[in-house]
Amino acid sequence: MLNSKFRLAFAAAMAAFAMTSIAQVKVGVITGATGPGASLGIPYKNTFSVLPKTLGGQPVQYVVMDDATDPTNAVRLARKLIVEDKVDLLIGSSSVPAATAITDVAAELKTPQLALSPVGGAASKNPWVFSIPQPVNVMMGAVAENMKASGIKTVGYIGFSDSWGDLVLAGLKANADAAGIKIIAEERYGRLDTSVAGQALKILAANPDAVVVGGSGTPGALPQMTLLERGYKGKVYHNHGVINKDFLRVGGKSLEGAMAPTGPVMVAEQLPDTNVTKKVSLEFTKAYEGAFGPGSRNAFAAYSYDAYLLADQAVAAASKKAKPGTPEFRQAVRDALESTKELVGTHGVYNMTPTDHAGVDNRARVLVKVEAGDWKLVK
Repeated sequence: MLNSKFRLAFAAAMAAFAMTSIAQVKVGVITGATGPGASLGIPYKNTFSVLPKTLGGQPVQYVVMDDATDPTNAVRLARKLIVEDKVDLLIGSSSVPAATAITDVAAELKTPQLALSPVGGAASKNPWVFSIPQPVNVMMGAVAENMKASGIKTVGYIGFSDSWGDLVLAGLKANADAAGIKIIAEERYGRLDTSVAGQALKILAANPDAVVVGGSGTPGALPQMTLLERGYKGKVYHNHGVINKDFLRVGGKSLEGAMAPTGPVMVAEQLPDTNVTKKVSLEFTKAYEGAFGPGSRNAFAAYSYDAYLLADQAVAAASKKAKPGTPEFRQAVRDALESTKELVGTHGVYNMTPTDHAGVDNRARVLVKVEAGDWKLVK
């Protein structure tokens, strides 16, 4: 009897020791769940409530913060998460200005960052930063191809007066010349602006064959709504920063016929079974809509899911070399992310290298069109 009790007590003690000896991975998540980018930040945030409780086979804690779509807040929160909360990995933020601002903190404190929005310029050369969304050049290539096929020769541009507007314009310019397209008007507006009447009139005066909008979220609908109010009849193209239900809701019937590039996840059911991302996209859709309701799937929540898939693989590899909570572990996670090969996500297939921390190709894009208030695959 005593031996039996001893064995049971010993087994319980060993189990408790095993549990405490497994170090928990801590992940800092920053999104703009409030502020002008909330329509993007909320779904980015929501995904973390439906993820598994482990990461790379280790228990995980997600410390989720809201930067209110403010780069200054994002920097403050990133520093707090690393210095005070001792996170092993940063994920965020959900706006380009905020995600880009965080990159300096990630580099200074040597903590890997999975950016949930594209980062450009010097930030893209930061060895600690990896970008989940497709590079804008890749996505605007799909727009330019459709324009060329449609016989469009001239285009007007109206985009945000910030780094996202800069990136979309740069992506358009990088593809326009090869497609024989000339940009004949360039206008900008602020994320909080409630009117773009003046910019729309200048676009109309230039009389382009098509218009490209470099906005995101619900503010991305304003230029097309304004152009149609003033009689514009040409094609309007957007970018992958507007692919959510709130954008469609705000724009209503004014957005019918609008076209935009996006990751294949948004039209997964419309893809052929041979599409490599279809299975993962449908799995994500089932999990997300199971929690947030039918039709709640969106491209931004899927970016967070792809960040999870990348982190899961990297943490599993890093755990063989170091313990969470140490500089050696953060370095190992960074190195594992950079070694990612053929990881299938919802938005594409990721192949990272020391010179490419986005790692996707044309498999990461499709062109969609607004029809009857929803996104339809352009075949």
